[in-house]
Amino acid sequence: MDFQHRVGSKIGSGGVASSSESNRDRRERLRKLALETIDLNKDPYFMKNHLGTYECKLCLTLHNNEGSYLAHTQGKKHQQNLARRAAKDAKDAPAQPALEKARVDVKQFVKIGRPGYKVTKQYNQEAGQQSLLFQIDYPEIVDGITPRHRFMSAYEQRIEPPDKQWQYLLFAAEPYETISFKIPSREIDKSDDKLWTQWNKESKQFFLQIHFKADIKQQPSRNIPQSAIVPNQRNIPSQNPLNPYSAH
Repeated sequence: MDFQHRVGSKIGSGGVASSSESNRDRRERLRKLALETIDLNKDPYFMKNHLGTYECKLCLTLHNNEGSYLAHTQGKKHQQNLARRAAKDAKDAPAQPALEKARVDVKQFVKIGRPGYKVTKQYNQEAGQQSLLFQIDYPEIVDGITPRHRFMSAYEQRIEPPDKQWQYLLFAAEPYETISFKIPSREIDKSDDKLWTQWNKESKQFFLQIHFKADIKQQPSRNIPQSAIVPNQRNIPSQNPLNPYSAH
């Protein structure tokens, strides 16, 4: 047979492949691809019988080798049977009750107003640090609740226009309203002896003391030589709103 002069063929090439040859080549490529990607040990429908051949338990077909079985799994018949089996299993499976989400009981409290408070300004001359001592009174606090506090930047609050020079210190305890104090936006010294809280259950009073880190420019100078003191002038301490002993 003259394959060279068939319609659609090129000079020097083989003849045009028939549909059966194309299908055979396609199955061979699928078989090689399946051998590389599919693990037959995990296929529930793959079985090797006593004759040494392979069976598809889903489609009840026989195959001479693993490649033939893998090519079968990529075919239309096997894919349709897989869809039918999945639909049947879903229909026969008992309806599983929906898992109930864990319910969190939100405690509702009727606010009774703002608590009483007292703020004391302090200044440590040796360390050059300014501090604030807060005393919040909660005489009607709910049993089992400990007052809480946190620092809030000026950009978190929505009451006043944000100002980077200030920050806010909040106190909260049910059933009282949350209160806040506007303090300078300076770095807080978080050392154990500089930042501490105490909750007195008997007097129902909550204490919090904070220390601002000392500013090197504002620290008192030590061992100043006599020559550095300008005559006829006196050293005027800098004004500070948090220091009750500063000159006004």
